[in-house]
Amino acid sequence: MNPQCARCGKIVYPTEKVSCLDKNWHKGCFHCEVCKMTLNMKNYKGYDKKPYCNAHYPKTSFTIVADTPENLRLRQQSELQSQVKYKKDFEESKGRGFSIVSDTPEMQRLRRTQEQISNAKYHEDFERARGRGGTPGLDDHSMERYHLTVSSCRSQRVYRALYDYAAQDHDEVSFRDGDVIINAQPIDEGWMYGTVQRTGKSGMLPANYVESCN
Repeated sequence: MNPQCARCGKIVYPTEKVSCLDKNWHKGCFHCEVCKMTLNMKNYKGYDKKPYCNAHYPKTSFTIVADTPENLRLRQQSELQSQVKYKKDFEESKGRGFSIVSDTPEMQRLRRTQEQISNAKYHEDFERARGRGGTPGLDDHSMERYHLTVSSCRSQRVYRALYDYAAQDHDEVSFRDGDVIINAQPIDEGWMYGTVQRTGKSGMLPANYVESCN
């Protein structure tokens, strides 16, 4: 059964269908909400699941406030506070000194990757032991560590982009509608830090442009 057009409500046949923004459109109905200019998959910009041309894309609603010097300062301060908390938690869990170099976003990403590999190894060892009817090689301390690492892995959030976003600053990351955001961490109200799986790039991104996949 052929779907209906999101614009005119009439049946859309395969030869004239444009599937975008989780909807189906006639090619002629897929136009800018403001100027009515006909768009295609290469030149449209999605906002609130509606198509816009580049000139009328309502990007200012997300950048004016965030780009003021005061808000940039507050955002940087919040990011520093987040790093300080991570440093404190890490020192408490390890019981030894912490290098300030490890607080960079890139080092945090590498550390999370190493932790995920370690988690997978513990999970594999546990499953093998359970399949033999026992837990040889896993003492009480190892079992406790296993449960803690699995809980940590499960607590990591994965998000999916709802709209396209173009980075507005050097510490932000661009992504497209449908991209998967991994290793996401809330920074402050309205912003988070994460890695775009498709490009491998990490940076700040607006929280209201993505939805949780967990």
